[in-house]
Amino acid sequence: MDAVRVALLREVLAGTEWLGSTRRFAGALRGSVVSHGGGLLLVGTPEYEPWHLAAHLVDEAAWSGTPELAPTLVRHDARPSDPAHLAVGLGRLEAARRGETLLVVAPTTPAAPLVERVSDARRAGATVLALGPGQGELPSMAHEVLAVPDGSELDLDTVQHLVSAAAGENALPTPRGQRRLRDRVARLAEHLTAPPPARW
Repeated sequence: MDAVRVALLREVLAGTEWLGSTRRFAGALRGSVVSHGGGLLLVGTPEYEPWHLAAHLVDEAAWSGTPELAPTLVRHDARPSDPAHLAVGLGRLEAARRGETLLVVAPTTPAAPLVERVSDARRAGATVLALGPGQGELPSMAHEVLAVPDGSELDLDTVQHLVSAAAGENALPTPRGQRRLRDRVARLAEHLTAPPPARW
């Protein structure tokens, strides 16, 4: 979903709680990673890997000048032969420490093994954010939760688009006078002429 479609979706959602909820959650995500200097881990379930969100966060990190938003995608079935950005396995959650942020995206209540790893990461000091059904043990251990219950007006994929776009927008503004109009136009032109991002 490109920026124009996100803008149209926001117009449709004007007056609903979704805009405020996704911006609040995105602000918590951005605030956590920026204040700690990065270290964003993104994990899903064995059946649902949020690679699409990972790709959008990488884009938003580049476009907003907030490199801390670029996540490490943690995969359940990662193999050493996978490309580097897809080869990070669940062992990375065991190594999570204070100053890192763990974003868990799950369309259904995660199984016990993942919940235990997330709990261990939290005990080690990682900030935990949860995006999913809002039920089970995960929401109770997360520092920030955005519930997308089954049967909601929006599906989980659409909510992820809103969150990633808002996370990029919420970057701290550059103080006035430091960016001239020519600089802003050059950045826009660079963005519009850039080749499409590689697919995950």
